[in-house]
Amino acid sequence: MKIPFSNYKLGAGVATDLVNTSPLVWRTVGEILIDPAALTHFLTEHDIHLDALADGRLPDDTDLEDVRALRGEIRAILEADAEEHVVEAASALVGRGGIGPSLYRDTEDRWQWYVMTSPDTSVADELAVLMGTGLLGALRTLSHDRFRHCASPVCEGMFVDTSKAGRRRYCMPELCGNRLNVASHRARRLESTRRRTDSRVEGDTDTDDR
Repeated sequence: MKIPFSNYKLGAGVATDLVNTSPLVWRTVGEILIDPAALTHFLTEHDIHLDALADGRLPDDTDLEDVRALRGEIRAILEADAEEHVVEAASALVGRGGIGPSLYRDTEDRWQWYVMTSPDTSVADELAVLMGTGLLGALRTLSHDRFRHCASPVCEGMFVDTSKAGRRRYCMPELCGNRLNVASHRARRLESTRRRTDSRVEGDTDTDDR
């Protein structure tokens, strides 16, 4: 697998989405990577083509178990307080099967830095190289502040904010942001109902006094 060293968004995005497949995040639904087919779907959804799955091979139970274990390691990196720990742990991921970085020409014939994965690298280790490279790039380019917990009080998700503005608040904005908006809307409605009820009670009391 040929991983562009400067394109940290790819690896950081995959790291974010992998961490958020955990039952820790999906408390009601549970495990998202329930079987090898679910792992295949995850890879397809992110347009990831691993050398370990060349020639039509599909992920098996061992691959699934290893990727779930890797998921825990990625979360620990995202939760790390010290930048040095992020660098050490992410570099170790790259070292599992990464070669380089080295210069190769891109599709527009320009020289770019790439990290290659060594032959016979496992599915989990190829993903480790991809995500480790992305996390290192995100840390160097954007800062450690971009490694965040979801702002939703009911979510345990985490993410790397690779947006230009750096204002992302939720691990899954389309889900967690909406959940919070709905909860706030319900709270406002309940408060409004309570106030109307209290007002009516007070009005009835005033009438009785007359």
